[in-house]
Amino acid sequence: MADEEAIPAATVIVMREGGEGPPELLMVERAAAMRFAGGALVFPGGRVDPGDHALAATLEGDQSNDNWDMAARIAAIRETLEEAGVAVGLDIAHEAIPELARAAYAGEPLGALIEAAGATLRPEQLVPFTRWLPRGVHHRVFDTRFYLARAPADAEPVVDGNENVRAFWMSAADVLAEADAGRAHIIFPTRRNLERLALFGSWDDAVADALAHEPRIITPWIERREDGDRLCIPDDLGYPVTWQPLGEAMRG
Repeated sequence: MADEEAIPAATVIVMREGGEGPPELLMVERAAAMRFAGGALVFPGGRVDPGDHALAATLEGDQSNDNWDMAARIAAIRETLEEAGVAVGLDIAHEAIPELARAAYAGEPLGALIEAAGATLRPEQLVPFTRWLPRGVHHRVFDTRFYLARAPADAEPVVDGNENVRAFWMSAADVLAEADAGRAHIIFPTRRNLERLALFGSWDDAVADALAHEPRIITPWIERREDGDRLCIPDDLGYPVTWQPLGEAMRG
C-alpha cells in the first residue's frame, strides 16, 4: 500500500474484439472542469471507496485480510458502470444494466444492487495489468491499479453527464493518433499504457503480456540531461516507450 497521502484508485481497460483490426478500447473524455485530468481521454476508473472494501470483505470472508486488490477490482467494476454504463466483471441480464448503473451512480450499495438484479459479481474476470503511483506532482496523487476486462457482448457506453462528456470505442493506435494530431489530450500514464496496448492484436495477446510482467508499482522519475529533462519509467515492464520530454508530458 502507498503512503497515506496517495488515494487508492482503480482503472479498467475494457477491450472488445470485432472485425479484422486490433481490439478497441473503452475511452471516456473527462469534463474540462474536473480537477484531475480535466479534458483528457482516460480509461474508466476512480477512487476505491469504503463500500468497495466492505463488499470485498464479504467475498473474502475474513475482514482481517489485506483486501486492497479485491476492493480495487470492485471499484473498477463499479466505476465502469457509473461512468459508462458498461458491466464488466458481472454476470447480468443486458436489460438490467441501465437501472443498475443509475442506482450505482446514485450511491446505492453495489452488493445489494447486484443481489436485487439477480446478477453475480465476477471480479476474477479482471486481469491485473499495471499499477502507477506518481511522485513530485502538483495534483492529487492516486495509487492506481489497472485491470484488463473483456467487453460484454453488445456493450454500448453511455456517458454519466457529470465527470465525463464522451464515451466511445477506439483502438489504442487511433487514440494515440488523435492525440498526436492535437484533437485529444492524454496524460503521461495513459499515453504509455496506450503505446503498450497498441502492441496487442487480440485480447489473448494482452492477457499473455499482462501475465508475463509483474504489475510492479511504476513511479515516473525526472532524468536530467543536457539535451533536456525527461520523464521516465522502468524499461523492463513491457512498455515500448519509456520516456518523454518533460515539457511535453501532461501529468494530470
